[in-house]
Amino acid sequence: MRKRIAYSQNFLKDKNLIANLISKSSITKNDTVYDIGAGQGIITDELSKVSGKVIAFEIDKNLYGKLSQKLRNQNVELRLGNFLDFPLPSFGYKVFSNIPFNITSAVIKKLTEAPNPPLDTYLIVQKEAAKKFLGKPYDIKNSQLATQLKPWFDMTVVYNFAKNDFFPKPMVDIVLIRIEKRNSSLIDPNDKQLYDDFVTYTYNQFQPNIVEGLSKVIGRNIMTKLAKQVGFNPNNKPSELEEKTWYGIFNYFIKNVDDNHKRIVKGAYTLLRKQQQNLQKINRTRLDKNWKSKSNHS
Repeated sequence: MRKRIAYSQNFLKDKNLIANLISKSSITKNDTVYDIGAGQGIITDELSKVSGKVIAFEIDKNLYGKLSQKLRNQNVELRLGNFLDFPLPSFGYKVFSNIPFNITSAVIKKLTEAPNPPLDTYLIVQKEAAKKFLGKPYDIKNSQLATQLKPWFDMTVVYNFAKNDFFPKPMVDIVLIRIEKRNSSLIDPNDKQLYDDFVTYTYNQFQPNIVEGLSKVIGRNIMTKLAKQVGFNPNNKPSELEEKTWYGIFNYFIKNVDDNHKRIVKGAYTLLRKQQQNLQKINRTRLDKNWKSKSNHS
């Protein structure tokens, strides 16, 4: 077993548990499934038994070589390298993976922001990270990311692992989450960019409540009236709003706010993503250097 310290990865030990979880997923022989961070191939092997094809990613050259031998007669395509550097396909696919925890955010964003996101995704992640991405009811509030994802994806926790299920034994709680692409989005796809801008702008106003946060865009008086019409507390912060509340406010914004005021929010998400990508590049560069250093001693 490798020491994947740099990538904060814990490995499942029980094939029967993995097989049981996969059997309860939506994966069938008609599916191509991505496995991110294949490791010793315990998940890859089980996926190959129930899917049409598995595309497995592994960054470690030694493990990649061993996997090539172990899985050579199976319906598995191995790819050597960092999953984050590979383009996603244009055809329908699914994901089932125990990803390195320190790239959880980058992996989820890559999958959910893709022009062609997975039809269904199952990821083993830290419970605290799951709460951030899933928001209510798994957390007491919704993060900005959860608010952006919910119109397009149905997100649930489908399994809570025991710490003894892993090696090395983790210090944190770990869960299996499902991110299923909705057959019909809750917001018009043509308005996705504007919705992302709207949510980003609102979450980053650092005002005491939603009314003040959107006062320059919609107006305090109108927001107070919307609170009664849509059904929310005007003293709520953006993170405290329910899904239907966001859609109600955004629907008003789309239909009734003039172009000059809409321009206030436009570009907010693109700017935030550029800032985040710059930070990710810096962090990944540091991780890659650490990984090379550590892999030479494993």
